[in-house]
Amino acid sequence: MITKKWILLNNEIMVRKNDDYQLEKDKEAVKSYFLDYVNKNTVFFYTLKEKIDYLIENRYYVNFYEQYSFEDIEQVFNLTYKKKFRFPSFMSAFKFFNSYALRDDSGEKFLERYEDRVACISLFLAQGQLDQALTYAELLINQEYQPATPTFLNAGKIRSGELVSCFLDEIGDNLNNIGYAIDESMKLSSIGGGVSLNISKLRARNEAIKGVEGRAGGVLPVMKILEDIFSYANQLGQRPGAGAVYLNVFHSDIEEFLDCKKINVDEKVRIKSLSIGVIIPDKFMELAEKDEPFYVFYPHTVFMAYGKTLDDMDMNKMYSELVDNPAVRKKRLNPRHLLVKIAQTQKESGYPYLFFKGNANKEHALKGIGDIRFSNLCTEIMQLSEVSEIRAYGEEDEIKRGISCNLGSLNIVTVMDNKRIREAVFAAMDSLTAVSDMSNIAAVPSIQKANQELHSVGLGAMNLHGYLAKNFIPYESEEALDFCNVFFMMVNFYSLQRSMEIARDRKETFKDFKQSEYAKGSYFRKYINKDYLPQTETVRALFEGVAVPTRDDWAKLKEQVAEHGIYHAYRMAIAPNQSTSYIMSSTASVMPVVDIIEVREYGDSTTYYPMPYLTNENYFFYKSAYDMDPMKVLKLISVIQQHVDQGISTILYTNSNDTTRDLARYYIYAYKLGLKSLYYTRTRKAVISECLSCSV
Repeated sequence: MITKKWILLNNEIMVRKNDDYQLEKDKEAVKSYFLDYVNKNTVFFYTLKEKIDYLIENRYYVNFYEQYSFEDIEQVFNLTYKKKFRFPSFMSAFKFFNSYALRDDSGEKFLERYEDRVACISLFLAQGQLDQALTYAELLINQEYQPATPTFLNAGKIRSGELVSCFLDEIGDNLNNIGYAIDESMKLSSIGGGVSLNISKLRARNEAIKGVEGRAGGVLPVMKILEDIFSYANQLGQRPGAGAVYLNVFHSDIEEFLDCKKINVDEKVRIKSLSIGVIIPDKFMELAEKDEPFYVFYPHTVFMAYGKTLDDMDMNKMYSELVDNPAVRKKRLNPRHLLVKIAQTQKESGYPYLFFKGNANKEHALKGIGDIRFSNLCTEIMQLSEVSEIRAYGEEDEIKRGISCNLGSLNIVTVMDNKRIREAVFAAMDSLTAVSDMSNIAAVPSIQKANQELHSVGLGAMNLHGYLAKNFIPYESEEALDFCNVFFMMVNFYSLQRSMEIARDRKETFKDFKQSEYAKGSYFRKYINKDYLPQTETVRALFEGVAVPTRDDWAKLKEQVAEHGIYHAYRMAIAPNQSTSYIMSSTASVMPVVDIIEVREYGDSTTYYPMPYLTNENYFFYKSAYDMDPMKVLKLISVIQQHVDQGISTILYTNSNDTTRDLARYYIYAYKLGLKSLYYTRTRKAVISECLSCSV
């Protein structure tokens, strides 16, 4: 097999010249990729009119002529092409054309360039408003904002999946509710959705069914069914189904739940592809810290004794009473041993995710409306949820709110370089709102209800490490903490301001707004009592020429929100965004990079992806996450978290010499910092060769 020219050029990055990597070879690889492959395999059109007509008539694009004149469409396409956009790395170009660009029905020829995809998305989301389409087009072609994959891939296409792919719901403890959950999981998975389910209300193994003791199978059989469901129901085989389940740490099946991820466990018990997360209330962390006896409870006996589910109880108030109640079946465990068991499972599999329920609800702006009980596949979505009552045939179901959220990310580098934080946040919020308004998952009523009533979105960010390295700021430094504190305060401010303006213009708020901390004014207290202005000289220089909101600005916003309300119940969430970060030539999310030059395998080829803006001068500012102090990384994430109303996908990077006790210490530290969740734990295996940053 002959290796392609662009692959050879890309590989020359690693051939040292005067002890430096040949980073410029990546741009040569991009040029070759276009000249020798993309251009030769792109359908040629003589005019834009010919292209648009062809794409509409052959059912590739929706009929934009129903909302726009051709002259309008031409304006949007002209804006994107005048930018003369160029992919700065081979990986970014390859990722776009391999995964996102529209192809003809043969799958062999490209029908879109990056500029076309941007224009198509902009026209579609603007729904006939030319000025708005032009605003979106500028935002996207500047790479100041990146919609999540479902929107970026599907917007404007006739034959497409949904624009949203993040769904969460509760499972009630009866066959009707379990059947509903299985049905909705199949439907959501078939449209490419990732589904997370809270199984904490299910009765435990060996509990009673219809008064007969020892008959319940516990949570594991339901998990097995769900795992098969997500494997079976995928988006036409193009995108595999993905699911996660969360279990409360006080549920008596917790040990079996953790054991399902062990490599050497019996196949009847092992769960291979379904993700798992543990819900950790404050009470558990208190018991672990004090090394006091820890009891787990059989949830059906709790329900029979109190008429309320274990998962819905405030364990700070109810724990001692449950322990003392002889009607509640329980067993005793050691909380520190269980923390170590969680750590052992994570070292083997990366699971479980950890959801700190107390931290999530402490800062919850909708605490007067409902509780956050669990999270999603990536641990950044944190919204209130309720259990629907699915009744017998002939009786009316009581559908309550599940969770639906659409995501997108600001590119910190381009937003900061262009000094367009306010403009980018406003346009991004409008874009996310358009997706929310257009999403109607009627097949799953609880998801539909949540979207219609709460209008939740999740504005996140990417390229933090890239921005810091570009500006010669170490990720673990005080300057990094200072920058994050200011930048994410500003994103919070402007997303809230835009949500208020949308509510004012539409004369509509999210349901029950008046019961929220926004309406009460308490949400604004910390911003009015303290300025979040740059503290270091380095960061002050970065924000030069940018108006940073002051305490007076926050006080004014508080008054405006009290008068007009806000449209979105939830606004911010920072997702992992690994896939879309390649297109943006960005470091993923707000986490540190793992490799300074990433190695990727595609078929028979090995390719290299140098981190964005990497030069031989800023090389050491791209320190690997594995070489950082995990506690400093967690500290930085905690600074960002105080400005994010939902959560942050936080990966814990450890080394092979970190013990399970070390991991338990990191969990406790993260909890005490106020983090709401921990995503995967990644462990670097011991190797003889040096890391790239130490081998220069």
